[in-house]
Amino acid sequence: MPTVFENPGELLGSVGKQLGASEWLVIEQDRIDQFAEATGDHQWIHVDPERAKEGPFGSTIAHGYLTLSLVNALLPQILVVNGVSMGVNYGTDKVRFPAPVPVGSRIRGVGELVAAEEVKGGAVQATVRITVEIEGSERPGCVVDTISRFVPA
Repeated sequence: MPTVFENPGELLGSVGKQLGASEWLVIEQDRIDQFAEATGDHQWIHVDPERAKEGPFGSTIAHGYLTLSLVNALLPQILVVNGVSMGVNYGTDKVRFPAPVPVGSRIRGVGELVAAEEVKGGAVQATVRITVEIEGSERPGCVVDTISRFVPA
């Protein structure tokens, strides 16, 4: 269940707020293969299950950038801002991949509002730190500060 803000202005007084977690998502080989095809990154640790069994991770792993790209699907499950005419992805700050995400893993995003400020044109820029947890792992698969701009309606 996402944390809901009734308008962008509510973000300004909520810095430091824990936003909760998304649903769990299973990382399947088909998704990894499709990402490899889309990006041209066919490194064996991602796309060769037989060879990867003997590799450093014991199985194929998701590309780091695949894990990062899934944040876009997880974020709306964590945060909803109502009363906007438009919301846009503005970018990211500080992306890290502390642990590999093995095929078959379940991941979820956990969010924290780490910054919010008014920007030119009356929009509110919010920085949400998303920690992509791997079920059963002490270390996350990805930690990223996402930056979004919300234009009031």
